[in-house]
Amino acid sequence: MRIEIGGISINYECIGSGAPVLLLHGWGADIAAMMPIANEVARLGKMAVCVDFPGFGKSDLPPAAWGVREYADTTKALIDKLGIRGCDLVCHSFGGRVTIMLAAEDETLFKRLVLVDAAGIRPKRTIKYYIKTYSYKLAKRLVRIKLVNKAFRLDAKIKSAGSDEYKSLSGVMRETFVKVVNLDLTDKLDKIKNETLLIWGENDTATPLYMGRLMEKKIERAGLAVIENAGHFSYADDYPRFCSILDIMLMD
Repeated sequence: MRIEIGGISINYECIGSGAPVLLLHGWGADIAAMMPIANEVARLGKMAVCVDFPGFGKSDLPPAAWGVREYADTTKALIDKLGIRGCDLVCHSFGGRVTIMLAAEDETLFKRLVLVDAAGIRPKRTIKYYIKTYSYKLAKRLVRIKLVNKAFRLDAKIKSAGSDEYKSLSGVMRETFVKVVNLDLTDKLDKIKNETLLIWGENDTATPLYMGRLMEKKIERAGLAVIENAGHFSYADDYPRFCSILDIMLMD
């Protein structure tokens, strides 16, 4: 199904029937990635409302480089247009950024929150990271000087720099990635008043477990469940364990 929000056509699907539960996917994913969770929500007698964020799946691209603010505003407008305000919510990774911003600003938007390996906290930086970052910025300046560029092949080095995720993107989504990944939402965590369940993979390297522990500490009504030997996609790495945890939160 499709719905238009702010001139953008957004793809969404409803799985099951009953009280709505909004599902928000991670960066680079789409509705398909959330289907295991949607199926469990439907099994509980609820309706999973799955959404492709703009720029992902079958939804339109954003009209310009977006940050978390634009994604949050669009998600809120979608919630109101679908008439599901006050729904439960389950999000993964990047969906956590959108959820944190929305829940911190309006606790009536959701009933209960389930954040799975959620993003939103700026990672700890090492000296190696800062050397790499500032070397890249310096190279971008020096590449304009032809003799220096030719001697050190800076243009080739710039093209090969960046994460694999960044290099796989182009156009508006590459710019969007930069805006999204650099936003730290730590200061919004203590403003979240909803009952919150944090589910984390013990071996998550994309959003490490210390981020989940910090969220548990900062969010007033939060509890943390750690899935042993699971990574960033903890719900897929140990699906039975994940479902048993999720059921306790969503079962009325």
